[in-house]
Amino acid sequence: MRSSFTWQDQLIAALDQGLRTLTSTPSPARPSPAQGLEEPPLTNAERRRSAALLRVNHAGEMAAQALYSGQTLVARSATTRQQLHDAAQEERDHLAWCAERLAELGGRASLLDPIWYAGSFCVGVAAGSLGDPTSLGFIEETERQVEAHLQDHLKRLPAADGKSNAILLRMAEDEAHHGTTARLAGGRSLPFLARRGMAFGGGLLRRIALFL
Repeated sequence: MRSSFTWQDQLIAALDQGLRTLTSTPSPARPSPAQGLEEPPLTNAERRRSAALLRVNHAGEMAAQALYSGQTLVARSATTRQQLHDAAQEERDHLAWCAERLAELGGRASLLDPIWYAGSFCVGVAAGSLGDPTSLGFIEETERQVEAHLQDHLKRLPAADGKSNAILLRMAEDEAHHGTTARLAGGRSLPFLARRGMAFGGGLLRRIALFL
């Protein structure tokens, strides 16, 4: 049972999970939405554009894994921990789908994935330390911003790239569900400055991971 583990044990487990996330691709619990779709006839330029956008989303899913891990580490209630665990599992699916599609496009992951993970883990711990209502509110706002970002990427994908489109569309649906679930579970709305700070951090990741 979880209660038999000390906080130090849980921290070590979280760090181990982080190393595994950074060094291997998780096995998805759900098949990729692109499964069964034919590879589209993309030009070299279109393939590079799709790969760059998928790299950004792969980096974002790395960050999501770290955020949920950090928040779970300091969650107060078993109910919140379970909710975080369930959402993180779906985010692992996203990570696996993005990694698979990146490989198909001949792209690579962000060179700064360890930085995205470490920074996001610390942010997750900080948000979770403020209590479960604030932690859930943080999830709601994060998923709202991520959903908006995914909708933007759906418009920027090459029109012919139906495989990447299917993946990002399903991810956007999942993110919206995570945000709604967090709000209904008692998530507290965050102050304006906190929301702006989150938007700045997310924008920084997206701009840098597009190239690195």
